[in-house]
Amino acid sequence: MSIVSCNNVVKKFNQFTALDSVSIDVPEASIFGLLGPNGAGKTTLIRIINQITVPDTGEVLFRGKPIKPSDIAFIGYLPEERGLYKKMKVGEQALYLARLKGLSQSDANRELKQWFVKFGIQAWWNKKVEELSKGMAQKVQFITTVLHKPSLLILDEPFSGFDPVNVQLIRKEILDMKANGATIILSTHNMESVEELCDNIALINKSKLIISGGLDQIRREHGRNEVEVIYRSESQTQLATNSHFNLISDEVYKNERRAVLEVNKDVASRAILGELVEKVDIVSYRELIPRMNDIFIKLVS
Repeated sequence: MSIVSCNNVVKKFNQFTALDSVSIDVPEASIFGLLGPNGAGKTTLIRIINQITVPDTGEVLFRGKPIKPSDIAFIGYLPEERGLYKKMKVGEQALYLARLKGLSQSDANRELKQWFVKFGIQAWWNKKVEELSKGMAQKVQFITTVLHKPSLLILDEPFSGFDPVNVQLIRKEILDMKANGATIILSTHNMESVEELCDNIALINKSKLIISGGLDQIRREHGRNEVEVIYRSESQTQLATNSHFNLISDEVYKNERRAVLEVNKDVASRAILGELVEKVDIVSYRELIPRMNDIFIKLVS
């Protein structure tokens, strides 16, 4: 079941078309990657889902029904544009935002203290926001985004400005929330994070939806049916094109050789391996699936 469905959404700003008949379905309890270059229309779509703005035509459904203002209570939104009141104390700021999400004073105070300990920023509770580093401020905003345990989390570039340790910390929290039934829409340019976290993706470019679907399926569809073979050959024998595959490359690789083969789609791996082992000593054999970074560049260029 989809928690959010956008059907033929169109949004224009004067003569500029930000979204042109975009349709996506975000499965419940999944991590959905919303991808695209700067200016593609991702942020506009996110703002429509958050009801910050409305589409000119098309509809947005939340759990199968037209989205309405009260549904915002079930959504947590971390925008790319960060913003905290710099002169407020960190704890006061966090409590204020938590109360806006409907938590009582006591519940907000208890939950926030636990999160501050988990994120290692408890010593900053009584400091002013302006004293925080960028990373610490982002931790505070992440905490206040997820504190009310929303069913849908929309995270726009959540890893920006974090060091590798804190990136891993945020990734773990995202995966834990998914395991507990939350749905996450992740908007990011970090393709490594997309491959590690996302179940499904949608790629928007120049206001139009280019591709959408399961991450693994999309990566395979954009592959060239290639495999990598690392091998040794005592007799200096090298591989050559035959009826099972086309030899793309064959070169020295450390103390061995690395060949890339474009395999005929109707040929099983065991048939290829059976032929290769008669000629050379196979070290490794693996399918080459394109990285999301390569697919992204290919489709938006």
